[in-house]
Amino acid sequence: MHSASQVGGMRYLIPFLLLATPLLAQDKTGPAIAALESGVICPPESTGTRPAPDTVAGITNVIVDEPPFVSTVNKVPAVMGIGFGVKAMSESAFGIDNVTMTITHPPMGDGRAKSQSFQTSISGVDSSITFYQFDYEYELLPGTWTMTATDGDEVLYTTSFQVVPPNQVPELAAICNFEELLS
Repeated sequence: MHSASQVGGMRYLIPFLLLATPLLAQDKTGPAIAALESGVICPPESTGTRPAPDTVAGITNVIVDEPPFVSTVNKVPAVMGIGFGVKAMSESAFGIDNVTMTITHPPMGDGRAKSQSFQTSISGVDSSITFYQFDYEYELLPGTWTMTATDGDEVLYTTSFQVVPPNQVPELAAICNFEELLS
């Protein structure tokens, strides 16, 4: 899991590409959110890690540069390095601090965890990105993955993705140069 809103944002020179498919990410926003986009990303460069005790790995990667979405569909290939997430902006110019991001997914890891969470923030000036990236083999689990951002008891947004075998969306693996993983 990654949150660029905690460390800034960088732009990649990868051209933005909207893949032709009828399945869009399933987004729901609350009144505190002014803008929301969701999609799939190619792996951005990590500059380090932060503790995230309520995650299976126990850490999240820190990024400096905000990656563009290479697709805005809800199908995500189960391929190492691929990520998916949300760019959100708060209705308030002051932003929202202490946002809890909860990601629910099929059971993973030795403890068979069905959810993970960490703290982040949402800017009211720029979009803030929060995404999940497949960094470990045990994460490559087909099924529904849902990201929910909350501020206390208030749901700020929720979005769901379908993680699928890579051969169901080979065009996404090709965009990120992971063609060799499709065989």
